[in-house]
Amino acid sequence: MILTVADLASGYGRIPILNGISFGVAEGECVGIWGHNGMGKTTLLTTLLGYQPATRGSITFAGDDVTRLATHSRARRGMGLVPQGRQIFPALTAAENLRMGSAVSGGHREGVIEEILELFPRLKPLLSRTGGLLSGGEQQLLALARCLCGRPKIMMLDEPTEGIQPSINEEIVETLIGLRSRTRLTLIVVEQRREFIAALSDRVLLMQKGEISAEVRPDELLKMDELY
Repeated sequence: MILTVADLASGYGRIPILNGISFGVAEGECVGIWGHNGMGKTTLLTTLLGYQPATRGSITFAGDDVTRLATHSRARRGMGLVPQGRQIFPALTAAENLRMGSAVSGGHREGVIEEILELFPRLKPLLSRTGGLLSGGEQQLLALARCLCGRPKIMMLDEPTEGIQPSINEEIVETLIGLRSRTRLTLIVVEQRREFIAALSDRVLLMQKGEISAEVRPDELLKMDELY
């Protein structure tokens, strides 16, 4: 397993959110995490990345215990996040956003950016445009490309379809499927749209009230009662 989470708990002050989360992710696997709003999905990702401290349990990544490491140390080890709402730098150009992402890897930035742009041809004519002037779909593609410029071993996506038109969602799915077929990139996808998460995931963890309540196949997720 490239990522092992054991009995993980986290919260905000005295308010508990995660209640003993345990799961593993194999290298090259895509694991979906599905659940309604308020179930702790975003808190899980922010705890894995170190933005939110764990109050119990452990996080092991690539053989090392990273539970108490700072966020930037986890990023250097290869943990990447595409946050909910994209959170690009609106005053910077698309090219400058990509350079910020590539700085995480500490490698040759321009070579990395050129390689990633081949995956996102829609971004090529937008490089000189500031992020704030891009459409929501273009910003999401930029957020994905920026994360990939950091050379992550595992990329976590938090609600990537939020506010995005269907054609862009399909483009994101196609790009990530193509990327997985060529590399060993591992994905964790937090999402509410069942079709999107089922198209990408090898298996799906169902999250309820801060706990993993079940694991299902993607086709089983699509057949589930909407009231789950």
